[in-house]
Amino acid sequence: MIYSWKMLNRRLSQYWHNKFRKNEILLHELSYLFWECTWRCNLKCRHCGSDCVADSRVKDMPFEDFLKAILPLKAKYKANSINIVITGGEPLLRSDLVQCGKTLRENGFRWGIVTNGFAYNAKIHSELLLAGMGAITLSLDGFEESHNWLRNNPKSFCNAVNALELITSSNRLYYDVVTCVNAKNIVELPRLKEFLISKNVKAWRLFTIAPIGRATNDDDLRLSGEQLKYLMDFITEGRNEKHIDIKFSCEAYVGSYESRVRDSYFFCRAGINIASVLIDGSISACPNINRSFAQGNIYCDNFVDVWDNRFNIMRDRSWTQKGICKNCKDYKNCNGGAMHLWNEKKDEIMTCINRRLESVL
Repeated sequence: MIYSWKMLNRRLSQYWHNKFRKNEILLHELSYLFWECTWRCNLKCRHCGSDCVADSRVKDMPFEDFLKAILPLKAKYKANSINIVITGGEPLLRSDLVQCGKTLRENGFRWGIVTNGFAYNAKIHSELLLAGMGAITLSLDGFEESHNWLRNNPKSFCNAVNALELITSSNRLYYDVVTCVNAKNIVELPRLKEFLISKNVKAWRLFTIAPIGRATNDDDLRLSGEQLKYLMDFITEGRNEKHIDIKFSCEAYVGSYESRVRDSYFFCRAGINIASVLIDGSISACPNINRSFAQGNIYCDNFVDVWDNRFNIMRDRSWTQKGICKNCKDYKNCNGGAMHLWNEKKDEIMTCINRRLESVL
């Protein structure tokens, strides 16, 4: 009887979440805006979706161009209701990053960065805080051997830990650590959890690696069904312990593990609450999505107009009901999965985590 009530409650919760999702799609209020400010990077990670390099031939976007494109948002939204997330490449390679952040804050926008931590030091930490940085996401992918293997640099782990200690020293900074879980580092997760807790980390987000960019044909980065189940069980146990806010990312529907591995049910908000301005000015959603999903360009379109009147391909996802999704019993909950798992042809989702999980349950 207890199990039946749990199942009923889960189904009711999922039902109301689906209703909520439909309403969010109808409203499509922008809350997160990613700025892909550079394609330059000081690392050459095995899993990079953008295939970034240190000497990228693609020039950094002038900040003035980005600012001009987003200032009209202030007439539609309260500026502080939109979080500007500066990403790349590695945003710390921009010499004007501090000034960019300061100007965003002066215009009322909240902002933060996503970084690999390699170039993060006490000086840049202090300067970014003074410029109004309110949030930061740092990548840490295991201990020294496995982290450096993924990041392709023997100093990466040491630098990332130094960055972590600086970040956790600030009481007013919202931060989280993200870990790319793969076949090499998955056995380290329990020890890594204790390490993060010892470093006073409050929030930890785990995700698997999508077969895009450099990771397209790298089997060492993929998890088996058994490993995915281990990951879900590990996150569930960690959330029950409540020593650290641990969660699975928003990358995929995970069936019976829904609501147990994150705060709510799966909801890919790309094009619904999340937009991005890419390095060439393209207006898209999550930066990891295939570039063919771009809906306009700041150099020839009005950003607010594009956000209000386009993005239908992401707000009406009925077109995703094909291939393995066509007759899926969970489609009404999954809604075609995460947009970054659909390729340029848009013919079939590249991988389904839930199917791999179900194969071992």
